[in-house]
Amino acid sequence: MKARTRAATVLLAPFFTLFTAVLVVPIGYAVWLSLFTEKQSGLGFGGSETVFSGLDNYLAALGDRAFLDGFGVLLAYCLLYIPLLLAGALALALLLDSALARARRFFQLALFLPHAVPGIIAALIWVYLYTPQLSPVVRAMESGGIGFDFFSPSGALPSVVNIALWEWLGYNMVIFYAALQAIDRSVLEAATVDGAGSWRIARSVKLPLIRASLAMVALFTVIGSLQLFTEPLILNKGTGSAVSSTWTPNMYAYSAAFDRNDYGLAAAASVLLALTAALLSFAVTRVTGRRAKTA
Repeated sequence: MKARTRAATVLLAPFFTLFTAVLVVPIGYAVWLSLFTEKQSGLGFGGSETVFSGLDNYLAALGDRAFLDGFGVLLAYCLLYIPLLLAGALALALLLDSALARARRFFQLALFLPHAVPGIIAALIWVYLYTPQLSPVVRAMESGGIGFDFFSPSGALPSVVNIALWEWLGYNMVIFYAALQAIDRSVLEAATVDGAGSWRIARSVKLPLIRASLAMVALFTVIGSLQLFTEPLILNKGTGSAVSSTWTPNMYAYSAAFDRNDYGLAAAASVLLALTAALLSFAVTRVTGRRAKTA
């Protein structure tokens, strides 16, 4: 028994060491940093000093309209992006898994390739495609009588959603396709013998059998959506876009830290965002788990 315990300790030690170094310590430091603030001594002519402020940074973040508006942007983003991503990835996976699909390997690679492009490069590519003076896409739309400003207040959110879909649709499609391939073919053959058509098999057989994959993708997508940062940051830099420097909570924290040098406020905003992500992850897990039990 002691030998087993010793072996388990040796095997788990690297994981817990890395877990502590890259997760526990940074979170603890952020919480500690959020409890302090920098204040100028003397009439602004002296040096700054770090003083304990308690929950003042949290109250300042929650009382800032820009920070709260960022959560409103995230809500709109999630309501638009998550259904489109899940439905699109699932539809593509079902199509590739169907007997009518041809050249599966080619389409898997073609759909997955955008995910291999780093997020910042993908955002730069799409900024080029959104810019009227440069983009062949915009010129083609205008020649067809379609006018749409991708940088306007009404166009900024769809523009960011489009970039995220381009990056992540193929990745999640591969996850769903792998889950569909793991289904016992005899189950599908039995459904076919019973007279079920392709649509009925997909809806009544395949979807229930990959519910765990759907829950996992939904959970990771919710967490990833709350971390929205790279795409709107690129749109904010020199494009004349309606995306402001505090458009999302992550951008608000970034602006507080590096534009205003208020690291306490930035840490407090980051902790609040992390708590929101934890609560939403818990809610998604409970909902999907309850549905799985019901099924």
